[in-house]
Amino acid sequence: MSNAPQNEDDVRRIVRDKGIEFLFAQFVDMHGKPSAKLVPAHHLDDLLSDGAGFAGFAAGDIGQGPDDPDMIAMPDPTSLTILPWQPNVARFACNVTVEGEEWPFCPRTILRRALARAAEQGYELKIGAELEYFLLRRAADGSLELADPLDTLDQPCYDMRALTRNLDFVAEVSKAVTGLGWDNYATDHEDANGQFEQNFQFADALTTCDRAIFFRYMVETLAQQRGLIATFMPKPFADKTGNGCHFHISLWKDGVNVFDRDPADDPRGLGLSDLGYSFVGGLKAHAKAYIAVSAPTVNSYKRLVVGAPTSGATWAPAYISYGYNNRTQMLRIPGPGRIEDRTVDGSCNPYLAATAMLCAGLDGVARGLDAGEPNSSNLYTLDVSDREAQGIETLPANLLDATRELEADDVMREAFGKAGGVDYVDYFIKVKRREWQAAHEQITQWELDRYLQLY
Repeated sequence: MSNAPQNEDDVRRIVRDKGIEFLFAQFVDMHGKPSAKLVPAHHLDDLLSDGAGFAGFAAGDIGQGPDDPDMIAMPDPTSLTILPWQPNVARFACNVTVEGEEWPFCPRTILRRALARAAEQGYELKIGAELEYFLLRRAADGSLELADPLDTLDQPCYDMRALTRNLDFVAEVSKAVTGLGWDNYATDHEDANGQFEQNFQFADALTTCDRAIFFRYMVETLAQQRGLIATFMPKPFADKTGNGCHFHISLWKDGVNVFDRDPADDPRGLGLSDLGYSFVGGLKAHAKAYIAVSAPTVNSYKRLVVGAPTSGATWAPAYISYGYNNRTQMLRIPGPGRIEDRTVDGSCNPYLAATAMLCAGLDGVARGLDAGEPNSSNLYTLDVSDREAQGIETLPANLLDATRELEADDVMREAFGKAGGVDYVDYFIKVKRREWQAAHEQITQWELDRYLQLY
């Protein structure tokens, strides 16, 4: 953010000058759920030196049992974020430690380590994140309904009237984002009724992931203050487009975007360097595995299908492919020097998703993988035989299949490292398979309607 603190002395000055009275020491678990303690500002020095203690087992899936020592959340001074709606309170994004050592189950620490390995090769990852959300309310009977009852168009995307009716809310979010120094440059009504997207500028990967966590928290909080619900759930409605969190990725070296090339000098015409194409090759090679991280819930795979919701397309990928400015591709090259990964959805832990993509791409660079030729087809309508003839593979259809692909991917194992004497991916898979099993055991209304008296 603008005028972001660079060290602890900057933090002390800002806290004093801005009249900050309380500070959140915040971290996330595997699922990206923010947990925090609220610390009075007169204990700032204690927080900066000693951190805030947590019983990790109570906080979520972060690798602790009830018998483990306390986790300590150590603030990153550069992440200080003042709450726009309550400016006497600020937040630190924290790295988790246990008994003085970095905790390898901490998602932010996992990304930091991956970024450090990339930095040893001279590379810096930058990301822009597009977080879509629905604005809802609870009906009297407890069901969910759109916050805007007039938002009923068959094709509501970019609808000016719906955007105007919700202007009070989205304007508050916009001003908050820009006030934080992130620069909201666009707000739009998205493809589904009741769905919005508010974009902010790209930054280094760690900063963007910190911002993504705070953005979800902020939007949900501002909605709750109005008696509404904001959700980033990938697919809350069967008949509406889901919530993506597309990542726009670029790799930099010595202040230069090493993906960038003049399209006129690119034989494929997309404006990617040879290194950029190798990065695409790595993403394609590991897509079946890393989608377990970029689309990490049972619900995620109800978004990743080819179908026809409100505006006639899911806008989500089902196949492993890349191409120019073509939203049916998994990897879109919207302009020179960047890659948009469309697998990522609103339920992702951004730290883990960024780790997976960075390491997948760098594996492609290390091995000089060929991205193949870009695809210009509408993959939503391309015939199966044509896809097979072009060698276009299908992404996993559900979370269980995705975890099986992740389990077999040695590059992803190395990317996430070891935690508690085991590979973190095995811990991740164990948690996600438990989640899959819990969902599989549910009896849905569809099953009752379909099977109760079929026989």
